[in-house]
Order: sequence, then C-alpha cells, then structure tokens
Amino acid sequence: MKRQSLSTNALVHYVLHVLIWISGVLVALAVGFGMIDGVLSVRFIPVEITALAGWVVVVLTVLSVILVFFDR
Repeated sequence: MKRQSLSTNALVHYVLHVLIWISGVLVALAVGFGMIDGVLSVRFIPVEITALAGWVVVVLTVLSVILVFFDR
C-alpha cells in the first residue's frame, strides 16, 4: 500500500491545533492554581469556594489531558 503523507497545509494546521491546545491547558492550570493559592479571587465569593472551584478546574484539566492520550 502507498503511504499517504500530510500536505504542508495539513501539517501547519495540525501543529497550530496542538500549540493552541497546549496553551489552553497551561492557561487553565495557571488559573486553577491561582484560584487555589488565593492569588486570583472573585469578588463577592468566599475564598474557600474560589479554592474549591480552582481544584475543579485543575482536576478537569488533568482529566482532559489524560483522556486525549487515551483517545489517540
């Protein structure tokens, strides 16, 4: 069978997709850990609730990364 190669346009699209996905994961982790540490706060919401929301963000982000590797 003939092996198909990616065109330059498809390769650029794939690389950009991966870079955007990685930057989204890094931003989600930064926001989550910032909420946990109390650096990022939400006005009128108690710090405990904000920290809990930060843990939810971190756990769901890590879970999504794990699921991506299982999907491939």
